[in-house]
Amino acid sequence: MNAAPPNSPPPVAKPPLEKATTAGNYFVSNYPPYAFWKPEFVPEFLAALDRPPGSLPASGPQPVAAGSPPPLGLYVHIPFCRKRCHFCYFKVYTDKDSQAIRAYLDALVRELTLYVGKPFVGGRRPRFIYFGGGTPSYLSVDQLRHLADGLQRLLPWDAVEEVTFECEPGTLTEPKLEAIRALGVTRLSLGIEHFDDHILEINGRAHRSREITRAYAYARQVGFPQINIDLIAGMVEETEEKWRLAVARTLELAPDSVTIYQMEIPYNTTIYRQMKAEGRLVAPVADWDTKRRWVDYAFTEFEKAGYTVASAYTVVKDPARTRFVYRDYLWAGADLVSLGVASFGHIGGTHYQNHHDFDTYLAPLREGRLPVYRALTPTPEERYIREFILQLKLGRVSAEYFARKFGEDPRTKFAAPLARLKAGGFLENGGDRIALTRAGLLQVDRLLHEFFKPEHNTGRYA
Repeated sequence: MNAAPPNSPPPVAKPPLEKATTAGNYFVSNYPPYAFWKPEFVPEFLAALDRPPGSLPASGPQPVAAGSPPPLGLYVHIPFCRKRCHFCYFKVYTDKDSQAIRAYLDALVRELTLYVGKPFVGGRRPRFIYFGGGTPSYLSVDQLRHLADGLQRLLPWDAVEEVTFECEPGTLTEPKLEAIRALGVTRLSLGIEHFDDHILEINGRAHRSREITRAYAYARQVGFPQINIDLIAGMVEETEEKWRLAVARTLELAPDSVTIYQMEIPYNTTIYRQMKAEGRLVAPVADWDTKRRWVDYAFTEFEKAGYTVASAYTVVKDPARTRFVYRDYLWAGADLVSLGVASFGHIGGTHYQNHHDFDTYLAPLREGRLPVYRALTPTPEERYIREFILQLKLGRVSAEYFARKFGEDPRTKFAAPLARLKAGGFLENGGDRIALTRAGLLQVDRLLHEFFKPEHNTGRYA
C-alpha cells in the first residue's frame, strides 16, 4: 500500500480477525502471491539466467544499495514419503520404487548441470543448501551419497555456511544419520509435529512416539551442530492437555531450536477433500484464537527455560550459535536455485516454479531443457514489499536498512498500514526499529496482507 497523503490521518480500523479455521493457505512464504506467477513469464526467467550475478531486470527504479552479488543458495526437493499426511499440501509420492527414485535423483543432477554454466552463477558457490520434501530421509544411504556426490561435483559446497536436512523420525537409523552427517549437514530438522500417538495417527503421520525417542537419541550421538524440532499447534483432535504435554516433552529433549506452525488446511489436502465431501466450511481443527494461545503458551514455556523467540515460528536455545541461514538470506533477496518437482526458486529478481507432476518434470530434462512451469518478475516496489513483509516475520525490522537499500523509508512508504497495526496493538515502533508485539507476532501472516498491493489481496494466495 502507498502512504497516506500528507496531513491526512491514516485509518485506524483493526484488520478483521477471523475465528474459525477454514480452507486455504494462511502462511505467507513469498510475494507477489503464487497465483500471479504465469507460464507466459518463463522467458523472463530464462533471460535472468543470462545476466551476471546481482543484475536485476531493467524495469524502473532499482534498489539503490550497491555491493557484492547476493548469496547463492540451493534447494533440493525430495518428494518421496512413507505416507501422505492428511494436512500435507506439498508435492509428494508414496508409490515410487527404487528405479523411479534413482531416475529422479539423476534428473536432479541433470537439472543442476543446466544451471551451472549460466552467467547468473558467476563463479559463486552456494552459501546455504536445503534438502526439503517430502522426506529427504526416505532415501537410502546409497541414494543419498549418489545424489550428494553428483551435486557437489557440479557446484562445490566449500563455501557453505549451512546445510539443512528434513527428516521423518521413522525413517532414521544410526547408519543413516551418520551418512547424513557425513554429507556436511549442519541442521537436522525433525518433523515430529506431536508426541501423542493418537494425534499422530489421526493426522496421517507415519511415525510414532517411540520412533521419535530413538531417532533423537541417535541424532545426538552422531553430533549434529543443530537439531531442530518441528511442532504443529492445533492438529486434528488436539487438546489443551495434549499440547502442553507436547511442549513439555520437547523441553525434555532440549533441542537447539524449535519451529512451531499453526495448523492450516490448504485446498489440496486430504482434510479439505473430506470437508468438501461433507459440505463443511469449517475445518475439524482448533480455531485461530486457540492456536495462537497455544503458540503463546509454548513461547512462554521455552522462554522460562532460557530460549529466545527468534521469529513468529522459532525459538532458539543459543542465539549466538544457532542460526537459520537459509531463511535469513532468502528474506534479504538471495538467489535460490531450486531443483525438483514443483520446487520454487528465485534468480536475478525473477521467481520461478518447476512443473508440478513427476512425468512433466522429468520429460524436459530428458531433452536437455529446464523443467520450469511458471515465473514472475516483481516490480521494484514488489521487491521492496516482499523483503519487508518476510523480514517482519522475524518480529522486527530496521527502517534504516530498507531506506538504504531501496531509497525510501518504510515508516513513510507504509505509514497507513503501520498506523493501523499500531492502533490494533500489534506494533510498537520507535527510532530505527519497527517491531511487532507478541500479539502481532502470533498472527503475523494475516497482518502481512496489510502491506499487499490491492490487486494481490484477491483470490487464493497459492
